[in-house]
Amino acid sequence: MSQQDDDMETMSFKEFEEQEANQHNVPNPEEVNLDVILDVPVVISMEIGRTQISIRNLLQLNQGSVVELERFAGEALDVLVNGMLIAHGEVVVINDKFGIRLTDVISPSERVKRLA
Repeated sequence: MSQQDDDMETMSFKEFEEQEANQHNVPNPEEVNLDVILDVPVVISMEIGRTQISIRNLLQLNQGSVVELERFAGEALDVLVNGMLIAHGEVVVINDKFGIRLTDVISPSERVKRLA
């Protein structure tokens, strides 16, 4: 193997290490330009709870049926954006319309961790 071959292998390895290091760096939110995505529509939903029932029980539901959820009364609601949890909140009524007051917002770093 010549000296030139050794240099080429070392260079390739260094480039690989730099690429690996850059893949794990999360950009600083102050450095990210959000202007390009500010008009992208997202779906925001509030979830009071969930439950699982059999198809037999589902087919027996009718007007007046009560479905018990796995969440306790008074427990915070989940606020989801495109299906991802971003906050917890409580229901409020404003001018005869329902709303939600955010009581706990998930930090951006925690949201990124949940993506992995």
